[in-house]
Amino acid sequence: MAALILWLGGYAMLCAVKPFAPCRRCSGLGTIERSGKLKTCPRCHGRKLRLRVGRRTHTAWRRTHQAGTR
Repeated sequence: MAALILWLGGYAMLCAVKPFAPCRRCSGLGTIERSGKLKTCPRCHGRKLRLRVGRRTHTAWRRTHQAGTR
């Protein structure tokens, strides 16, 4: 149980410090190879980064909290 809490705390700190991670489909290159040609990555649209799941969850929780306390 302590290891899980420690892991979650570390992941929360990582999401706060580095909210973006390399795209999983193109490995942070921004392009993928299709039929022998380089194409823009459809997942990240060539931006090379994606928002981490923890950061996305935190943002959704914060918006819900702000909407409920107005």
